[in-house]
Amino acid sequence: MSVASRAPEYIRAIRPYQPGKPTSELAREMGMPESGIVKLASNENPLGMSPAARQAIVDALAEVARYPDGNGFALKAALSARHGVRPEQIVLGNGSNDILELVASSFLRPGDAAVFSQHAFAVYPLATNAAGARCVEVPAVAYGHDLDAMAEAIDCDTRVVFVANPNNPTGTFLPGETLEAFLQRVPADVLVVLDEAYTEYLAPAQCYDAIAWLARFPNLLISRTFSKAYGLAGLRVGYAFAHPDVADLMNRVRQPFNVSSLALVAAEAALGDQEFIARSADLNRRGMAQISAALDELGLEWIPSAGNFLTFRAGKAAAVDAALLRQGVIVRPIAGYGMPEWLRVTIGLPEENLRFIDALRAALAETRAG
Repeated sequence: MSVASRAPEYIRAIRPYQPGKPTSELAREMGMPESGIVKLASNENPLGMSPAARQAIVDALAEVARYPDGNGFALKAALSARHGVRPEQIVLGNGSNDILELVASSFLRPGDAAVFSQHAFAVYPLATNAAGARCVEVPAVAYGHDLDAMAEAIDCDTRVVFVANPNNPTGTFLPGETLEAFLQRVPADVLVVLDEAYTEYLAPAQCYDAIAWLARFPNLLISRTFSKAYGLAGLRVGYAFAHPDVADLMNRVRQPFNVSSLALVAAEAALGDQEFIARSADLNRRGMAQISAALDELGLEWIPSAGNFLTFRAGKAAAVDAALLRQGVIVRPIAGYGMPEWLRVTIGLPEENLRFIDALRAALAETRAG
């Protein structure tokens, strides 16, 4: 027997996460300069990072030889002041993926179950499987969460329920009152993970205050990230708000120094630059209108999105994606999410959106002719 064969079956059965194609990889494959490639695949902020965050990184470079603050005191203090939570309610992660994995390692074990929606974020089953727990995938309604069915799927083995709002990769949105009603139905000993990675992109009329629910629902955990609107995807900073007892358990299994010193100072500075966030959200709203209008013109079905991306039905999605790549435009195929005819495109700068629209028009003509 090999060493690998002795690993737990539930580990060997995991399907690895497939990230979006980087520009460097496409450049190598196609023999084209990276400068000529438009990447709209990973829901990154096209504006990059806040100038304040960039300066904080420069100022902190001299201390890179030192270990970071393992407790993230300054960033927790900033999050506490901004959101009105106590530091002991905060967990910091190496991106919000780390937060999700900390949930699984803290609250799931073989024999337990986690409930999540069809077409939801791929890390939910990955983290669940890595803990040896059972995945309960509830069929989606209109490509989004069916909270009634998810509540009914909870049984005596359920320890965690994952809810993404907005949802990735479909962009669907659940109103605050619907979520609050769902929380009232979930047993008190089942942890509800409310994944709000895209919450900064919500329209004012969509906003709700999940943090206020923490006082009434000790089984609620809110997961957020600095990777999307804050533009710090490469630094990997996520965070969670939860009951102190929940946060304490997660901090026991959290790796020491899981967030780097540069990431800590950049996130703290980015949090203070809300003008940059407002500008990012405005750019996103205008880009969403630009791309959705073009999809209408092309006669393509698309899913209304509350995030910074649009998912659209391309028909022969793999062929359309390949044609886009040949033109130096990277979007995200989502066949792995059970949507083989669909592609997801991140909202970019106006000129990037236009490049995508022109490339899509040509790709559709090519695939339909073939």
